[in-house]
Amino acid sequence: MPHKIDRDTRLCISLSGRPSNIGTRFHNHLYDALALNYVYKAFTTNDLPGAITGIRALNIRGCGVSMPFKEACIPFLDELDPSAAGLQSVNTIVNDTAEDGGSRLRGYNTDYLAVRTLLDRHDVSPGLPFALRGSGGMARAVLCALRDSGFTNGTLIARNEVTGRRLADEYSLPWQPDTAGIAEGSLLVNVTPLGMAGAPEADALAFEPALIASAAQVFDVVAMPAETPLIRAAREAGKPVITGAEVIALQALEQFVLYTGVRPTDEQVAAAAAYSQA
Repeated sequence: MPHKIDRDTRLCISLSGRPSNIGTRFHNHLYDALALNYVYKAFTTNDLPGAITGIRALNIRGCGVSMPFKEACIPFLDELDPSAAGLQSVNTIVNDTAEDGGSRLRGYNTDYLAVRTLLDRHDVSPGLPFALRGSGGMARAVLCALRDSGFTNGTLIARNEVTGRRLADEYSLPWQPDTAGIAEGSLLVNVTPLGMAGAPEADALAFEPALIASAAQVFDVVAMPAETPLIRAAREAGKPVITGAEVIALQALEQFVLYTGVRPTDEQVAAAAAYSQA
């Protein structure tokens, strides 16, 4: 039975352009399972500076950060962990007590660790060419994980030429605005809102059916729904997949550990992940 909230309960939150119930259910399930006096609530905001100020003022313990705030939140933080500093992208804020008794906000990026873990877990060969669609903060985290996992032959696809070229140049990759000429046998990676529940293009495929049919593997970071149009199409084509649900469970686990200092068992994490997608 869920514990009662009292004056000692620690609050953790998330900030997202399109809040879902996934993180809320994952974290609160583990708080209850481990009898931790925490509670988690998802938010969105049109006032990011005010929201960050609220984290300080209300002594909120931690904050998950999703699109479109992963880069925009950085100027309002006190420091970046190396996991976020190299990417200049934050998906987790931890509020610790500073020496003067005030708040000190440190930014982390647990997306990177989750992606590297999944590439290894799914035995994805770094010899594959890859095509990554997207140019935001999560795209940077995925590209960094691919690079550090040994992937060198890739193409970045982004409709926004300015951000697309900038990110492609940062990782010494070619940029193009569409999927023309993508090689057969590629690892296809979607890091855009295409296929996301509630997005304007929720039914859209990030890659054309013919390209999916010729792919070696498909990776969609969109977590809601767990079975995106791209993942469904890849499964129907008999392709191995990595889902956004897997990413969000792993990155949420590392957030949980940062907030609480407690690492759940694999069984507890699996139960929380299943509950978050129910």
